[in-house]
Amino acid sequence: MGTNTLRSTAERDPAWTMLGGFLRVRLTDRGGRPRRTAPPPNIERVQNSPLLALHRERNATVAGGAAPLVLAFGDVPAEYRDARHGAALFDQTERGAVELRGADAASFLHRLTANEVRKLSAGQGVRNLLLSAKGKVLFDFDLCVESERLLLSTQPAQASALLKALDMYLFSEKVALADRSAEHAPLALCGPAALDIVARVCGAAAPALPYHWTLGQFAGAPARITRQPVAGSDGVRVDVGPHNVAELWRALLTAGATPAGRIAYDCLRVEAGWAEPGDDIDENVYPQEARLERAFALDKGCYIGQEVVAKIDTYGGLNKRLVALSIDHDNPIPRGTRLWRDDGGEWRDLGVCTSWAYSFVLDTGLVLAYVKRRHQALAGRFVLGDPQQPLGQATVVPLPVRPDALAVTGEFE
Repeated sequence: MGTNTLRSTAERDPAWTMLGGFLRVRLTDRGGRPRRTAPPPNIERVQNSPLLALHRERNATVAGGAAPLVLAFGDVPAEYRDARHGAALFDQTERGAVELRGADAASFLHRLTANEVRKLSAGQGVRNLLLSAKGKVLFDFDLCVESERLLLSTQPAQASALLKALDMYLFSEKVALADRSAEHAPLALCGPAALDIVARVCGAAAPALPYHWTLGQFAGAPARITRQPVAGSDGVRVDVGPHNVAELWRALLTAGATPAGRIAYDCLRVEAGWAEPGDDIDENVYPQEARLERAFALDKGCYIGQEVVAKIDTYGGLNKRLVALSIDHDNPIPRGTRLWRDDGGEWRDLGVCTSWAYSFVLDTGLVLAYVKRRHQALAGRFVLGDPQQPLGQATVVPLPVRPDALAVTGEFE
């Protein structure tokens, strides 16, 4: 695969990451027979992760090029279980970071992005969006407010593009932009024991409010501790920078956390109805369609795309919205699979699947999909893929699927 990232691989073969994940969750069918599936393509081993040596020690499967991605540590059910009943530890060192400094940094970012910025003080933060003029999502990032700067934690490989997008609107304002991805190496934890483990390792308790942060200490260096949703659960993100992250990883495991990969992460987030940028969220999606109500404000005044967001809130009329559907089997469903329904003898295309995972709660496959309005009601049934050669049946189920997930925002039919 050369220098291609996992995301570009998934675009060429959208079933790959899902298939790779499923093979590690259940290797046999319900009768105990070996599952007949094609193997995933070759996985490129990461060359530049600060945690690569530690992941190899645990025989983890790691995919990616510029953006490392841990798929699993060998026992996906255990990773999932500890994420709900103990503490699961995720490697998020592939995330990027953009810094804004200067007297006008807060006002500049406030007038461009969808959520509040100017009213925030040091130690606070929000999830935020940069939208297109048509009100659709271009960038999804986490904002951290410091006394001298704003730090934006971006999706993998997105820092440079976000910096360029912000720079387009920079004229005479006193703002300096910089890519700080090389200094950003966060780890994330979720589960009922996560906060206690971080407090014991870093000497400080995570704040009570989401996206707020505090500083602890680890190995003589500052440790940023941010209360953070993780895979649709209450969680925490810790960043000590790339030089100390390997030692922090070991310390968190010693304190009781379980290493977990993207497969378990997807099982958790799909059950939570938690849309993932790049999979469920892209430039074709309005924030309300992806249930991103926590990432924008309706009372902050003008910003790019604000009129469209406000109009949707006032008048409704979304053509589609993200819902969860259980599948009548546990084979993977490729991203982009269409949802069809027989309407009086005529087949209608009513939606598209964007994420698949195995649901431990339902003991079957589960997808997130955008379904057209007036067809999102609970128990609504669809045919997956070509109605003449269907991949199975899908049924709309309530969100969240697992009871310990964060509450889902947005309207339901």
